[in-house]
Amino acid sequence: MKLRTPDQAREALKAKGISITQWAIANKFSPNLVFEVLGGRKKCVRGQAHEIAIKLGLKAGEICTDPAKALDVA
Repeated sequence: MKLRTPDQAREALKAKGISITQWAIANKFSPNLVFEVLGGRKKCVRGQAHEIAIKLGLKAGEICTDPAKALDVA
């Protein structure tokens, strides 16, 4: 997947007629946290900010659903 800038992510949502708040609620995130991620006020290293950045295409990475198995080798 090609990574996006925050502005590109905003434009992609706008082009589909979806507000940032609608996207946040549909993905079970706080709209305020999504705005903080898009505004660069969160580092997006872990937790929900990390998940938001990945789902918006702002960063590459994995979403780990079970932290106990984060380092298990497949």
